[in-house]
Amino acid sequence: MKDVEKIHEVLAPAVAGAGLFLEQVELKPAGKRTLLRVTVDLADGPGGVDSDQLTDVSRVISETLDESPDAPAGQYVLEVSTPGATRKLTEPRHFRRAEGRKVILTTADGEVTGRLESVEGDTLAISNNGHTQEIAISDVVNARVDVEL
Repeated sequence: MKDVEKIHEVLAPAVAGAGLFLEQVELKPAGKRTLLRVTVDLADGPGGVDSDQLTDVSRVISETLDESPDAPAGQYVLEVSTPGATRKLTEPRHFRRAEGRKVILTTADGEVTGRLESVEGDTLAISNNGHTQEIAISDVVNARVDVEL
């Protein structure tokens, strides 16, 4: 099992215990150290991770790694963050997290921009100018949230 997979396996229950979902674990060289980047998110649905939750889960992750033999060897820098507003939407959970937001989808038929009204099973309901279009997630080649300021 690769280091990243071991760390993911160790951290997932700790992150879940803090009420969040472990999205991704990355290990990258950073000079003489290693950068351990941990991305966390809400388990499902719309909303966001606030700074208090991020602080709490960072502490839990650090404590878990301190006690684990699967922590990165040597010195490492721990970076805990959320996926950010512009992440790619690749899983049904990602689309459910983006409900109510403006999205840009690319399908084999072209680009679709609109508000993600709902996710029912494998089907997205996208509204634009009063019209709702249903698109299967499996037909989406690329998708992301269009950040509105």
